[in-house]
Amino acid sequence: MKRKNKRGNNRDERASFIVDMFREFPDNKFSLKHLAAASGGADRDGRNMTFAIVRQLIEDGFVEEVSRSKYRLARTALPRYEGVVASATPGALYVAVESLESDVYVARRNGGGALDGDKVELVVARRSRDGELEGTITAVTERSRRPYVGTVEITTNSIFVTPESRRIGTDIYLPRKRYPEIEEGDKVSVRIVDWPEGERLPFGELVERLGKAGDNDTEMHAILAEFDLPYHFEKNVIRAAERIDGTITDEEIARRRDMRDRTTFTIDPADAKDFDDALSLKQLNDGLWEVGVHIADVTHYVTPDSVVDNEAVERATSVYLVDRTVPMLPERLCNELCSLRPNEDKLCFSAVFTLNENIEIVEEWFGRTVIHSDRRFAYEEAQAVIESGEGDFKEEILTLNRLAQALRKERFKHGAIAFERDEVRFRLDEKGRPLGVYTKVQKEANQLIEEFMLLANRRVAEFCAHRLSNGRKVPRPMVFRVHDEPSEDKLERFRDFALRFGHYFKAQKGRAIAKEMNKLLSSIQGKAEANAVTTLAVRSMAKAVYTTDNIGHYGLAFPYYTHFTSPIRRYPDMMVHRLLASYLAGEKRGDKKLLESLCVHSTEREIIASEAERASIKYKMAEFMRDRVGEEFDGTISGMTNWGAYVELNDTHIEGMAYLRDIDYDDYYYFDEARYEIVGRSSGVRLTLGSPVRIRVMGVDLNRRTLDFKILINKH
Repeated sequence: MKRKNKRGNNRDERASFIVDMFREFPDNKFSLKHLAAASGGADRDGRNMTFAIVRQLIEDGFVEEVSRSKYRLARTALPRYEGVVASATPGALYVAVESLESDVYVARRNGGGALDGDKVELVVARRSRDGELEGTITAVTERSRRPYVGTVEITTNSIFVTPESRRIGTDIYLPRKRYPEIEEGDKVSVRIVDWPEGERLPFGELVERLGKAGDNDTEMHAILAEFDLPYHFEKNVIRAAERIDGTITDEEIARRRDMRDRTTFTIDPADAKDFDDALSLKQLNDGLWEVGVHIADVTHYVTPDSVVDNEAVERATSVYLVDRTVPMLPERLCNELCSLRPNEDKLCFSAVFTLNENIEIVEEWFGRTVIHSDRRFAYEEAQAVIESGEGDFKEEILTLNRLAQALRKERFKHGAIAFERDEVRFRLDEKGRPLGVYTKVQKEANQLIEEFMLLANRRVAEFCAHRLSNGRKVPRPMVFRVHDEPSEDKLERFRDFALRFGHYFKAQKGRAIAKEMNKLLSSIQGKAEANAVTTLAVRSMAKAVYTTDNIGHYGLAFPYYTHFTSPIRRYPDMMVHRLLASYLAGEKRGDKKLLESLCVHSTEREIIASEAERASIKYKMAEFMRDRVGEEFDGTISGMTNWGAYVELNDTHIEGMAYLRDIDYDDYYYFDEARYEIVGRSSGVRLTLGSPVRIRVMGVDLNRRTLDFKILINKH
C-alpha cells in the first residue's frame, strides 16, 4: 500500500497522513502498528503518538474500533444514502440512488445481506480507478416483496429452495413442519422475509407450489411467478366480468354511427382468439376511399374503478409466452364481448378516414360505432389473396394493400426507421414440448394491418393533443407513446461497432440519423453480421415509453403518437379511449398527474412482460436442445464478452454461449476489445461478429435457461 503523502514525526503531518489513509481505504481495518509504520515510524514514540492521534479521531467520531486494536473509518464519517438494489450478481450488488449520477457498486461481502429489489441504507466510500462509485450497505430498510422461483431439496426438518435466478446467489430456507405438502423436486415460488445476522441462509415463506419441475405448465407458471405476473384471475374478477351485460340494444345503436353495411373483416394470426381490430372499405366518388379502423369498444363494458378495471390497471398489459397468452382482461371480455368475431354485431370505437389515391386525408371522423364483420382472415389467407389476386374480398384486400404500401413508403420518406429482426417461434405438441423452430416473416398482409393501425394511432394523438380556443391551440392532458432521439454516446459506440465490419455510419443529427440508419440497415441485409448489427442499432435507440409529455416518436417519424388500437391487451389504450370520448363530448377531462402515474406503471409492466416473454423463449430453446447434447451445428458469432462468444445457430436462430477456455486446449484464446475480436495466441485464429463457426452442444441447463456450446477449430 504505497502513499505519496509526506510522512514525518511532526504530529500534524502524521495526523494528516493517517486521516488520508482512512479516507482512501475506508473499508480497511488498520492496526496501530501498521498506522505507525506507514505514517513515519513504529518505534515507541511513533506508536504513542499514533495511539494519541487515533484516540482523538475516535472521540471526534471519525474513526471506530471494529475489533481489538483494529480501526477503520467510522461509517458515520461517510456520505449516507438511501437506495434500491437495482441489480445483483453472485459477487456484487448495484444500488440505485436517486441523487447520484450512477449506481453504486457494493461487493457481496459488504452487502449486509441485501438482495435484489431491497431498499437499503448505504455509505459511499470511494471511486474506483475507472470512476465507479463503491460503497457499503449499512442496513436493509425494507425487503423486496418480489418472489423467487426455485427447486426444492428436503431434509428431515428443513426445506432448501435453490433459486433459478443468478441474482440471489444463495439457497433459501423454509421450515419443513410448516409446509408438509411440499415434496422433493417441486418447483415453488418463495419470498424472503428475514436474514438474521449470523445465519448462513435467508428465511423464506411459501408463495405458491407450482408443480413438478420439468412439467410445461409448471415451467411457464414459474416464469410468470419469477416476474411477479399473474396467471389466473381471482374469482371476484371473473364474477364481475360475467355480470357485465352484453346486450346491444336499439337505443345503444341509435347513439352510434351504424357501419354494418360496410364490407368489414379482421386479419389476425391463425391462432388468435381475440380480434380487437377490424378494417372496412367503401369506394366513394371522385377516386376517394372511406377506410374504417374499428377497435373493440372495451370501455363501453369496463367502467372506471370497477373490479375489472382495477385488475386491468394492475396488469396493464397482456403477457405473451411461447405457448399461451395471459390476458389483461377476463375471457368474458377479450374472447366474447369485445372480440370482433365474424357475423356478429359488435360495438367499436372507430377512426374513419376519407383518403385519395395519394393517401392524403380528405376527411376524418372519430367516434363510437356498431359494425358487423363479414370475414375473419388469418394473415396467411390475406397474404394468399395479395399474392394471387384471387379469393374472398379480393378487391377490398388489394385496394387496402395498395393504400397501405403507399402509407408505408410515405412514412419512410419522412424518416421512419426500418428495424427488421428475425423473431423465433416454436411448433409445440399437445403437451407444450417444442417439435421445431422457425422464424416469423413479416409480409404485406402484416404491413397492411400495421399501416392502418399506425394511421389511427397517429391521428387520434393529434386530435386529442390540443383544443382550439380563440384560434389558438391549447394543450390537453393526453397519453402519448413517445420515443426520444438516440443519445450521441450510444450512436458513437454503434458507429465504432459498425465500422469494424466496414460499414460507415456518418455522424448526423435529427432526422438525418434515421436516413443514415436506414441506408446502413438496407446494406447489411443477407450478410452474416446483419442480426448482430441490427440488434446493436436497436440498442442504440432510446426506449419507447408512455407519458403525458409529448416529444414525438422518433422511430416512426411522427410528431404525435399514441396507442388507441389494442384496448383488449393494453391499458394505455383504454385510457386513450376514455380521453377521446371526453374530448369528443366537449369535456375537459384528464387529471395529468394521475394519467402520468398510470403511464409510468404501464411502461414498467410492459418491460416486465417483455422480459417474461424472452425467458419463455429461452426456456423452449433449452428444452428443444436438451436431447441434442453432443451434436454439432453450424452457427454465427452473435456477441462477445471477455469470457466467451454467443453463437446463433443458422437453422434455428437458437443462441448459446461458447466459453473461451473451451475453444482449443492447445491454444489460449482471449478477447481483444479494441479490435472486437477473439484471438488465438498461438494459432493466430481471429473470430469476430458474424464469423461462421462450427459448434458442439456441451450442456443444457433448463433451470437457468442456458445452452453451453464449444467452438470447434478446424486445424486443417
